[in-house]
Amino acid sequence: MQQPNITLIGVNFFPEDTAIGLYTSQWAQYLSDAGCEVTVVTGFPYYPQWKIRADYQDKSRWLSEDYHGVRVLRYKQYVPEKPSFVGRVWSLLTFTLGSIVNLFKVKQADLVICVVPFTSSILLGWLLAKVKGAKLWVHVQDFEFDAVFDAGILSSRSLKGRIIGRVVFALERFLLNRADQVSTISSAMMQKLQSKTRTPAFYFPNWVDVSNINPNSCSGHPYLQSERFKVLYSGNIGEKQDWDSFVVLVKHFQHRQDIEFIIVGEGAKKAWLQTQLIDSTIVSFYDPVPYAELNDLLCGADVHILLQKVDVLDSVMPSKILGMMASAKPSLISGHQDSEVKRILEAAQAGCYVDDIDAAIQYLEKMIERKSFSHDMGNQARHYVESAFSKSSVLLRFKQQLDALLKGAKA
Repeated sequence: MQQPNITLIGVNFFPEDTAIGLYTSQWAQYLSDAGCEVTVVTGFPYYPQWKIRADYQDKSRWLSEDYHGVRVLRYKQYVPEKPSFVGRVWSLLTFTLGSIVNLFKVKQADLVICVVPFTSSILLGWLLAKVKGAKLWVHVQDFEFDAVFDAGILSSRSLKGRIIGRVVFALERFLLNRADQVSTISSAMMQKLQSKTRTPAFYFPNWVDVSNINPNSCSGHPYLQSERFKVLYSGNIGEKQDWDSFVVLVKHFQHRQDIEFIIVGEGAKKAWLQTQLIDSTIVSFYDPVPYAELNDLLCGADVHILLQKVDVLDSVMPSKILGMMASAKPSLISGHQDSEVKRILEAAQAGCYVDDIDAAIQYLEKMIERKSFSHDMGNQARHYVESAFSKSSVLLRFKQQLDALLKGAKA
């Protein structure tokens, strides 16, 4: 079968090298390497700083680039300095309206893939698929409308919230039902997705490149040079994490000089967190590292930490967890007891999942005292992601589903 022309639409793409931008970039390159003609319709890089990157700020509003043989069509969307509800909506609208111009630059398409967020990307994809006679695949990385209500940005109890909710969820359902295939990244999200649409759903989790995150090729990172027991958080410093508990945890160990907490990242809560721990001698803050340094960073820790709010059930498994596990180091994670993260961590026997700060303290103390126990859990973590979430196996299953979808279209 002749390899298809594929257009991939999503606001996050290279040079963003974390979260959705990283996966979309690797996904597009995989398709290109497989012989597909790939075009990406995307925005300007802004995450996780929530600001257009300095090297893109002076570029023209519509921009064409090449990324390893992938044609990239960009539009400079509005980016709010603080990701409020109104700011997010305006960002969504500017990206959607501006990207319409880029749709006219797509000459051929057999398949259009839309990455959510933004949900409005589906509208762009539906229009393009209609014009080109292409199949439409919607991949949900996050249910952005659910997230607005779950985070309390809008209240479902208020009249305003009920009206907005009714409108946006009806729009979401309408757009999802226009697709030929939908997919998402976790079993909990699969259940939610299937409740929102009649379109066939495919389990397509995020992956980890176990050849790039590999302790055997770790050469050490400048952030992790001390001889102390190193507790690492790397990622977005945002509202979803339980930073109040993190402050309590750090202050409990403040009197000890054999432990160090390293925070690597940016986000809306970073300044607040630095203020709360301004007098601490066992915490260090650093800017995000490029993807090329991620292996040295993750594999140089003694334990990874991710404290999530225990009263919020998040159906998304943070992608950073796969990198944490691939580093062959154990993880300390808190959150809701029904979380998919808990299920995976316990299935892998890869660390400790807790729902209170006392349990987190006890676990860290145990890790410091029993290095061999920590080593065994780390190896179990890596073995699990190698078998269930490796980049090669996940993308191969996707390609098989893609081929079946397009074969069915031509039959």
